[in-house]
Amino acid sequence: MDNKDHLSLTLHIQEERIPIVIGNKGKTKNEICKKCNVKIEIESKTGEITISSTSKDFDEYGVLKARDIISAISSGFSPERAFRILNEETLFQILDLRNFTTTTNSTNRVKGRIIGEKGKARKNLEELTNTFISIYGHTVGLIGDYEETKLAIDAIMLLIKGRSHKSVYEMLYQAKRRAKIEKLQLWEN
Repeated sequence: MDNKDHLSLTLHIQEERIPIVIGNKGKTKNEICKKCNVKIEIESKTGEITISSTSKDFDEYGVLKARDIISAISSGFSPERAFRILNEETLFQILDLRNFTTTTNSTNRVKGRIIGEKGKARKNLEELTNTFISIYGHTVGLIGDYEETKLAIDAIMLLIKGRSHKSVYEMLYQAKRRAKIEKLQLWEN
């Protein structure tokens, strides 16, 4: 990951997502570079992206944040949503559905359960967990704070295991109520 001059790392993204990472007239790429103190080199033919730190004190935080933003964009998030990762409290997680399924058909079935009819299940999961969720290819990407993201992953895992949407939503409502009560108790003390 690092040499004496600077920190850098390489990742591969799908070819069709490269224009979104670059943005109109390079706007998205330039914004990532500026906000993360990095230099980004993109090999359009292979989808290989090299991110190098431009920070004088060899700060790897910027390189890692840039990697997460690019990974989020490559997994279906809009640049606007991906830039939320810059917030220290926000993290990006990715689940590969192939780790939980045995065939392409079962992966597609699970994807369908997470998305729901006309995107309703995904929208409900986002609202109940206060996260952003993107289903792209065989992956599910999540952007949110630690607790919210953990809760969304728990809900998605229940859907993967075949639990009904109704029982998953009920679990999320209960978790939301518990969090509210805990907040109220903090204010009282």
